[in-house]
Amino acid sequence: MMADENTTNEATAETQNAVVNEKPAIADTPSEAADTQSAESGDPTQPRGRGGRGGGDRGGRGGNRDGGRGRGGRDGRRDNRREEEDDGIIEKLVHINRVSKTVKGGKRFGFAALVVVGDGSGRVGFGHGKAREVPEAITKATASAKKKMIRVPLKEGRTLHHDGKGRFGAGKVNVRSAPAGTGIIAGGPMRAVFESLGVADVVTKSVGTSNPYNMIRATFAALQDQTSPKSVAQRRGKKVADLLGRGGASETEAEADALAITE
Repeated sequence: MMADENTTNEATAETQNAVVNEKPAIADTPSEAADTQSAESGDPTQPRGRGGRGGGDRGGRGGNRDGGRGRGGRDGRRDNRREEEDDGIIEKLVHINRVSKTVKGGKRFGFAALVVVGDGSGRVGFGHGKAREVPEAITKATASAKKKMIRVPLKEGRTLHHDGKGRFGAGKVNVRSAPAGTGIIAGGPMRAVFESLGVADVVTKSVGTSNPYNMIRATFAALQDQTSPKSVAQRRGKKVADLLGRGGASETEAEADALAITE
């Protein structure tokens, strides 16, 4: 019995000495140390769990689509949508006027802007806005103009179907269709309207006031009276060729002209 106890004590002592004298393994290179650490406790360079605001498996508020629900992805889509909405709109600044408002203690100055917008394909609108600064006034006027755009039928996509007159206040305007190559014969605010509308050939004349607001409103009054043969034929229940053939043209010419009319 005594011999067995001595043998057990000697084995225990040798085991303790081996544990005490054992040295930890030292990696030869930094890369081996990194591999060992990654194998034992995971790669410290990789994010864990949900992560914070800047990263993680699901991403934080600054992450992208690959990182998760980051706000950056939504902002990118919003910017693209905004570019698509603004694409194709022509904006023309017609007039800027400084205005003032008398208040207690003095005058408060601001700016009023008149803007004309159009898509160059038969739609046009105008608007005005007031603000303390010029850029803000232009922004308000542009937004107002986009809400009040009207459709004007064009002949061959370049000129008006017929002559017209418009009047607003002391402003009177005459608009006439013109053959190809004439160009836009108009001045001041009226030119901005026809350029935004997409008209390439037109002859205009303004009589009376030179106030840009009245000139623009008189021009829009003349454009709103424009009609096309197609709309007249639909209203009267007839064919376009029947209307075009009443001026002495042959049936073949009237049918060809009717097919050429797009609006």
